[in-house]
Amino acid sequence: MTFRLLAVHAHPDDESSKGAGTYAAYEDRGDEVMVVSCTGGEAGDVLNTGVHARAHAERDLPGLRRVEMSEAQRILGIEHRWLGYRDSGMAREDGSLPAGSFAAIPAEVSVRPLIQLIREFRPHVLVTYDETGGYPHPDHIRTHEISMLAWELAGADVYPELGEPWQPQKLYFDRTMNDERAKSMLDHLKDHPELVHLKDRMEMALSRMVKQQRARTTKIEISKYFDRRDDALRAHASQVAPDNEFFFGYPRDLELIAYPYDAYELVESRVPTELPETDLFAGVVLEGTN
Repeated sequence: MTFRLLAVHAHPDDESSKGAGTYAAYEDRGDEVMVVSCTGGEAGDVLNTGVHARAHAERDLPGLRRVEMSEAQRILGIEHRWLGYRDSGMAREDGSLPAGSFAAIPAEVSVRPLIQLIREFRPHVLVTYDETGGYPHPDHIRTHEISMLAWELAGADVYPELGEPWQPQKLYFDRTMNDERAKSMLDHLKDHPELVHLKDRMEMALSRMVKQQRARTTKIEISKYFDRRDDALRAHASQVAPDNEFFFGYPRDLELIAYPYDAYELVESRVPTELPETDLFAGVVLEGTN
């Protein structure tokens, strides 16, 4: 018997910028991790203009993003599923969204394939975004909404056509980008004047995060998984350049000291646990055990 984690993300590449170290660590421990991408990232742009597959990107960006996601999946060693919805893009000036896109479909409709997936994979832990989506993209916010609905409904005696009810035991919000992390990383730059170019960026990030003041209950040690985390994100080459300063500019030897963790907030738990935690599966009861 193994622990199982399901992480619900909006677009391909979100799984590699938020929680990838955690997923690799649990897979190496022998647990099962599945990432679900709610959309295919169809409305995105080629953010890395130097991508070697530029012709592919211009001809078929959704196809390229599937290729990139497959490589990130291989690097992390995880399972992956597409929920099958179309990327909504950012809302138009009048607030409207393309008809049939993920965030334009009522949540009570778009939750159905996620409920079915939960009942098939039977995760003990569900990880998703908070009500802000992490940032205000309509697909991130809708990801939060359907995750919360699925948390409530997957174990209930509803939608029998979607499979046998299954109730996850713990629900977390991702807190990868948090003020404690930014502050610690900024503090460790003080003795490295050669890295002064990173200071302004870190201070801006910290000011945004301090305003949010999101709770953190759980830290997962990922110091052994920085390389796989970074390689998985670089696999999304149409979105992230290999020398992107925001993601890769901070020296990893300093990060090992400053903040070698992925952070989460335990939002709801159907089993007893003590805070703070160092394991998302703390308190989880496996099938057949008491």
